[in-house]
Amino acid sequence: MEESGKAFDFKLFKRLLAFTRPYRLIFYFVAFAAIVMSGLAILRPYLLQQTIDKSIVPQDGDQLVYFVTLMLGVLLLEVLFQFAFIFYATWLGQSVIKDIRVKLFKLMMSFRMKYFDKSAVGRLTTRAVNDIETISSIFSEGLFMIISDLLKMFVIAGFMLYQSWRLSLIVFTILPLIIYATRVFQKAMKVAFEEVRNQVANLNGFVQERITGMKIVQIFTREETEYRHFKEINEKHKKAWVKTVWYNSIFFPIAEMASSVAIGLVVWYGGLNAVGGGIITLGIITMFIELAQMLFRPLRQIADKFNSLQMGMVAANRVFGILDTKSHISDEGTITLEHTKGLIEFKNVRFGYNENEAVIKDISFTVQPGQTVAIVGATGAGKSTIINLLNRFYEINSGSIHIDTVNIKEYTLASLRSNIAIVLQDVFLFADTILNNITLHDPAITEEEVIAAAKEIGVHKFIKTLPGGYHYNVKERGSMLSSGQRQLIAFLRAYVSKPSILILDEATSSVDTYSEEMIQTATEKITQGRTSIVIAHRLATIKKADTILVMDAGKIVETGTHKELLKKQDGYYRNLYEVQFMAEEML
Repeated sequence: MEESGKAFDFKLFKRLLAFTRPYRLIFYFVAFAAIVMSGLAILRPYLLQQTIDKSIVPQDGDQLVYFVTLMLGVLLLEVLFQFAFIFYATWLGQSVIKDIRVKLFKLMMSFRMKYFDKSAVGRLTTRAVNDIETISSIFSEGLFMIISDLLKMFVIAGFMLYQSWRLSLIVFTILPLIIYATRVFQKAMKVAFEEVRNQVANLNGFVQERITGMKIVQIFTREETEYRHFKEINEKHKKAWVKTVWYNSIFFPIAEMASSVAIGLVVWYGGLNAVGGGIITLGIITMFIELAQMLFRPLRQIADKFNSLQMGMVAANRVFGILDTKSHISDEGTITLEHTKGLIEFKNVRFGYNENEAVIKDISFTVQPGQTVAIVGATGAGKSTIINLLNRFYEINSGSIHIDTVNIKEYTLASLRSNIAIVLQDVFLFADTILNNITLHDPAITEEEVIAAAKEIGVHKFIKTLPGGYHYNVKERGSMLSSGQRQLIAFLRAYVSKPSILILDEATSSVDTYSEEMIQTATEKITQGRTSIVIAHRLATIKKADTILVMDAGKIVETGTHKELLKKQDGYYRNLYEVQFMAEEML
């Protein structure tokens, strides 16, 4: 990261320019248009001077018509080039941010789960949407506009010296003051806009989390507390913006005053020279008044446009911070897992979400092809972590995991995960139709196949009772469905993917009896004939498992069938059964 007070980061800017390479012709045209506009800028004041000195003062009507016609022609050219300049500069900016956004989103999809565990959703959303949109201003309102203005200033300064070095020196004496003020202004605005982007991210993150967790807010009557927190964050956001307004309020009056002083001095000196019969004419004085305004105006505009450029650079710095993040699961495998037999082996696996805190401690077990293995244990025992490791959502610290005797790191990541289907405890549904939530827009899965699969596992009738059936929109996170209904959709989503290995994190404790019966039926159907690992919460599933792994504090403490484990006096599973499952069996 560059220090906040640095006015401009050329290294960062060079990285941004790399994204313009596919559009280099448009880039060159915009640069050419900027050059042409700088040349056209001095023609109007010059023609105005010629009009006054060669037609108005000598009262020559024909010359007046001639010069007015020329000025109209120059004005038309300026309008055409300015239109092309603004349009294509904006088009270039939008094309660049489209490419950056695609690259960023693709990268974020490859991040390991650990990155998302530590990153606020609101902040990531701000980076992917707001910040990237702000980058476009570098091209549409910042870079090319500033280049165009600088070119105009150099051309105007040179032309002024050519016309009258005395009047030029008067104007130039004021320039250092404005240039110094502009420099100070730029540095101050860089710091101010850094704070603005921070507060925008904080505000987005807070609002998104509270809207997502509104049920919790209302259940625990935290409305007033959250309202106070929001007011505090919003106040900080306002103060950050007010600071930018404060700097603008100081700079622009100073620039305007300096410009007025320069014009006043030109009129005073030029007028005295003209009255005294010198070489300075009325036309030259008028031209210099307009040229001085044109010279100072870009400085004021550059400062204003530098605001846009600064915001864009701050946003780019944040976006590139994510693009530079090294948080990927290595996908260096060369073997494509087309169809697995389903043999799973964990060999001395050790893992911790934090390096110094092991969650899985030297675990070894084998799941035979077609076998159903249930994993039981207290909360925090490490059951769900096994699911995460098998899918390589996280990398193990030591040991190895094998499928069909091959280390899973040797498989390509896509082929590994395509052979494993998971039904998670917390079912996530997108704001889309039931059909699209099942197929996840996979064109290889037809609606007919989905319907046939739904009939097989017994959920077709339930879906048909919904308005629109398979085309019913479940809204954000599936809020229009009950937890049991969402679970059934998740079962169907896993089933239609035709996995070789199935992992179920059952969540039937909070569903109604009818949904639970349907889930049990779906579970029996979906696990039939394929290797299955089930994190079990219900006795019925546990009793039907071929093997039960009992976990405690990250270790497998017992292994066996339901009957075998119950025979162990003072065994962990037997104690768990007596506390948790016996009452259920007696119902």
